[in-house]
Amino acid sequence: MEKLKVESRGRTDMVEITEEVKAAVRRSGVKSGICLLFVPHTTGAVTITEYADPHVMQDILTTMNALIPFENNYTHEEGNAAAHIKSSLFNFSLEMIIDEGELLIGGYQGIFFCEFDGPRNRQVFVKIMEG
Repeated sequence: MEKLKVESRGRTDMVEITEEVKAAVRRSGVKSGICLLFVPHTTGAVTITEYADPHVMQDILTTMNALIPFENNYTHEEGNAAAHIKSSLFNFSLEMIIDEGELLIGGYQGIFFCEFDGPRNRQVFVKIMEG
């Protein structure tokens, strides 16, 4: 298992980690199997979306912040309830297929760590399984 280090730059952020995940798959030597990503944080997530146009990521974050504002009458005492709600709507894990030693991912797809309570230094665990 590998740990990717991710540094978010803002309170909400989407950090592309596609190349780091692809490199982990190549280093594993697995030709056919599954790549599992897991986020061990309650205010972060992972997702796959278009990477070619950075406006897509901004649109996602803008919409999430409008739907789930930072300030509301939340009862969570730490002041980051919105971050917990946002991360719960995304995935804390992803499974992707490995075929012929490469991660199967669409031409316009990118893998992103989603930050909802930053900026912070985070981790994403990468588990490669043959099969």
